[in-house]
Amino acid sequence: MTERVAVVTGSNKGIGFATVKGLCQRFKGVVYLTSRDVKRGEQAVSELNKLNLHPLYHQLDVADRDSVLRFSEYLQKKHGGIDILINNAAVANSRDLYNTYEENKYIVDINYKSILTIQELIFPLVRNNGRIINISSDCGHISNVKNEFWVKTLSKKDLTLKEINEFVDWFLDSSKNNTFKKEDFADDGTVVAYRVAKVAVSALTMLQQKELDGKNISVNSMHPGLVRTDMTLGAGFYNADEAAETPLYLALEAPQSLKGAYVWHDRKVRDWYDHKADYYFKTSALRA
Repeated sequence: MTERVAVVTGSNKGIGFATVKGLCQRFKGVVYLTSRDVKRGEQAVSELNKLNLHPLYHQLDVADRDSVLRFSEYLQKKHGGIDILINNAAVANSRDLYNTYEENKYIVDINYKSILTIQELIFPLVRNNGRIINISSDCGHISNVKNEFWVKTLSKKDLTLKEINEFVDWFLDSSKNNTFKKEDFADDGTVVAYRVAKVAVSALTMLQQKELDGKNISVNSMHPGLVRTDMTLGAGFYNADEAAETPLYLALEAPQSLKGAYVWHDRKVRDWYDHKADYYFKTSALRA
């Protein structure tokens, strides 16, 4: 019988680390902890070993195509495929509410464009009836977008990847050319690169679901809640172990029929298309 395999990206700390821990405890199969920095990844594995949990480790820099390709080839050769993929790798700059173009581009590259590379090189390894979870955010709900053209475009049921990429590029161009308007986004356009990247991820999730329906693979995005991590500067309502419960639920317990959904940290599906909803991220929460 083929051994089952689960992979969590960016999992040497925070929610990713807690998710790996939970998978080691509950998933009957091999669990991969991955990180960009090998030393930090190996330290994380060592911490779990002390708890008598034994994930495998592999280096993975989601922003480096060659790194993703090496990992993909390794998984193919070693296991022939995987069953669970949790796309958790992410960065943000919560200390500065407005960032430079270079910072914005980096945030978009890690949080969104890396998912496109993962989709190209690792999605084909996901076996029939597998599960893919894209860690999004309340920043990833469409209510974060206030520009009428983009709300209308992103709300289309026949939205294309080209249009999602155009949305992302529109923002990056505005940042580069100093034409960015705060009123185009919720909360005065704070942490806007993270909002744009996560909105793109949430929208992309639904396209990915359509492509993988034939293999009965479920693809969902989720908001883990405001979690006390380095990314939030320690602000939040949940610790990492608590925040990991929803991705673990989606990976291990949710019905396979739950597909292409945007799931809140309470495990309930939210209407991603409700652009007038009060689901957008408020930076005041960082100071609560």
